[in-house]
Amino acid sequence: AAPSGGVRFQVSAALREGRVSPTELCQRCLSLIKSTRFLNAYITVAEETALKQAEESEKRYRRGQPLGVLDGIPIAVKDNFNTAGIETTCASNMLKGYISPYNATVVQKLLDQGAVLLGKTNLDEFAMGSGSTDGAFGPVRNPWSYSKQYKEKSVPKSHSEDEESNWVISGGSSGGSAAAVSSFTCFAALGSDTGGSTRNPAAHCGIVGLKPTYGLISRHGLIPLVNSMDVPGILTRCVDDAAVVLGSLAGHDPKDSTTIQDNFKPFELPDLTDISKLSIGIPKEYHAPGLSSEILALWSKATDLFKNAGAKVIEVSLPHTRYSIVCYHVLCTAEVASNMARFDGLEYGHRSDMNKSTESMYAATRREGFNEVVRGRILSGNYFLLKQNYENYFVKAQKVRRLIADDFVKVFGSGVDILLTPTTLSDAVPYMEFIKEDNRTRSAQDDILTQAANMAGLPAINVPSGLSERGLPVGLQFIGQSFQEKQLLTVAKWFEKQVKFPMIQLEVKSHDHSAFQPQKSASFS
Repeated sequence: AAPSGGVRFQVSAALREGRVSPTELCQRCLSLIKSTRFLNAYITVAEETALKQAEESEKRYRRGQPLGVLDGIPIAVKDNFNTAGIETTCASNMLKGYISPYNATVVQKLLDQGAVLLGKTNLDEFAMGSGSTDGAFGPVRNPWSYSKQYKEKSVPKSHSEDEESNWVISGGSSGGSAAAVSSFTCFAALGSDTGGSTRNPAAHCGIVGLKPTYGLISRHGLIPLVNSMDVPGILTRCVDDAAVVLGSLAGHDPKDSTTIQDNFKPFELPDLTDISKLSIGIPKEYHAPGLSSEILALWSKATDLFKNAGAKVIEVSLPHTRYSIVCYHVLCTAEVASNMARFDGLEYGHRSDMNKSTESMYAATRREGFNEVVRGRILSGNYFLLKQNYENYFVKAQKVRRLIADDFVKVFGSGVDILLTPTTLSDAVPYMEFIKEDNRTRSAQDDILTQAANMAGLPAINVPSGLSERGLPVGLQFIGQSFQEKQLLTVAKWFEKQVKFPMIQLEVKSHDHSAFQPQKSASFS
């Protein structure tokens, strides 16, 4: 059964009616985390804290005073959001053992709603990557590698080789959060999205990944990668759930000057019946080199679905898209170089024993604390920011960014409501194949369809749309207008209802655990 309904039904209702208690729900999730440990989705599991939070939630339900729809719902958070009392590592040696004195605003808002924080999820080091393979704690395995759907389609060269060489990546950099939601160990997770880091793993793991409009959700407490593009992302098993989580996170935060000033009103998603007034744009530039024939076919099928239902579907042009990945690389590395300067071994994080001089201590600390990927981006960024290069690279890239944003403004100004594009170039690739190419090459390929929305600050969502010939999930992306999340999510919900994406049939027998198949829908709805 495809996950349907919203958070107001099923699990939340079960908690209210006493059919399951928050503690039981939390224990089930913790037990699942243990039985799927081989996925490496979590860096830290906060078992004690989670059970305490579940106990408090239980007391509120007994009094008949739950804090809201999310009360008692188990969630996970990407390990680049600060959490008071729980280690925040950014999957790096630099921050291994670092415990923040405060919660990120988004984490605090979820806790204030009564959500139960199970732990922190794995990622690429400092969120730099598109496979969740470059962190200090090892790569994340895609739960679909152990699904009945994938196993039936993949032909192993030999039985012993099958499990170890055939597993596929989860996407990145929020791969841990995506794998956690996909494998039923939590009902929702926070990711971050700078160039597609929430939507990419969501597509590969067969779940919903929402990147809200820049400024709608506070970045306070999210360890920055690219301040002008970072957005906290939401990963859930259905669109309704994403709307519920968005409702509890969005709005002004005095601690983040880039958040909107207006009050945000949480919304319930209506069931669209008539889409004849809807105009869907298909950007021709998204027929990118390397786009698999399977995804192209799925994109065409989705286009026909909207046409046949009465929507107006038109081809549009975003002419500066072809420059966006180069432009993104310059701006991204420049901001990374600036942001990473804070990790000097003086105030927090790793500090080298090298004590010849302050300079040698700085250098040794950063050499030991950062991996090659992070050091490479710092180097590139500082090069682009050199006095003699600043005008030619950084300033020029900012001008191109403006042109990219203007392309979207023109298209939406012409009457188009929503853009429909692929999310990724192909389904998830096997880990052994993925690591043949370096991080920079992979990121440039994998961000090509997603990062333009970050450059323009627009909301975008991945909706799982079907299975590839290999039995792996494939997603499509909807891009909306600034702060028009309700319209974007309503259309995404209608599409989700039409495609009826199959639920993962997770088999974990090979790791000495019984096969796990959840009953009915596994959304927290």
